[in-house]
Amino acid sequence: MAKPTNAITEYRNYYLSPHFPALLLSGEHWRISNVARDRLHFHNCLEIGICHSEGGFMEFYGETLPFREGDITIIPQNVPHSTYSTPGAESLSLWSYLYMDPRGLFIHSLPSTWRNYDLQPYAFKNFKYILNKEHYPAVYQLLTLIIKELQEEKQGYQFSAKGLMLSLYIEIYRIQSQEDGKMEGGGGFSESASPLSIAPALDYIENNYMKQFSMEFLADLCHWSPTHFRRIFNSIMQISPLNYVNNTRIQKSCSLLCSTEDSILSISEAVGFQSVSSYNRYFYRMMQQSPREYRRRMLQSDKQQAQSMSILEYSGWMYPEP
Repeated sequence: MAKPTNAITEYRNYYLSPHFPALLLSGEHWRISNVARDRLHFHNCLEIGICHSEGGFMEFYGETLPFREGDITIIPQNVPHSTYSTPGAESLSLWSYLYMDPRGLFIHSLPSTWRNYDLQPYAFKNFKYILNKEHYPAVYQLLTLIIKELQEEKQGYQFSAKGLMLSLYIEIYRIQSQEDGKMEGGGGFSESASPLSIAPALDYIENNYMKQFSMEFLADLCHWSPTHFRRIFNSIMQISPLNYVNNTRIQKSCSLLCSTEDSILSISEAVGFQSVSSYNRYFYRMMQQSPREYRRRMLQSDKQQAQSMSILEYSGWMYPEP
């Protein structure tokens, strides 16, 4: 059943270390609910999941796809979705999830023409969100090896896992390109309020938040008038485009506050704010504390606490849902 276009969509921001931007969520407790949620969610990074048992359904706006044991799911950033086990099944579906930032991981490994290798659904005719184990054994084997490396954490595991993830990423890209073919001219978007229709703007914000750009420019990326773009963006995200941009800048500054000794002024400029006063004002509005207070608290917390506190209501799904 299609989701209404005005349903609230959750944004889940996962903290990925700048030194190794990948995160594995795995274990016996990662069994997903058999109740369909009333809202979709999307991530700030690429999610690759593997179903270890049972089956269920993955929902997108206007589309429901079944999955079963052994299936691999590919969910690029900014793609709203929801997953639930088969209602009435004897047990819940068991999963492992790999979250990664391909650009951060492979920036020195892939060619300078990075955009040619982006896994973005609107760049393919029929993006495959679910890959079957039998049809794509290489993807299954690579993902299984990555999970093993990240679980066991043997000597040099990050180097090994990074190499395997690069191979996995390229293999997935080949599958999408060879079987679906790239769309010409960027695809062309419908006038419907689908989250994928604002994906070009979301992608641009994610990669260029530190620059100065207008809302008119973002609207043009989506082939809409500024007025229509603002209305559609707000109906999907429940926030204005400008506030979303500023929230993204605040999120990025949180990582810098934790991982560098740069001054508050330098960080505010690095993430795109034109004055430190406006940065401090937006930061407090979103985080309910000043940047200085946030830095002090985060430096005193351990890794797990830092991850769970990353971005207030934008925190990633670090624990199984009830």
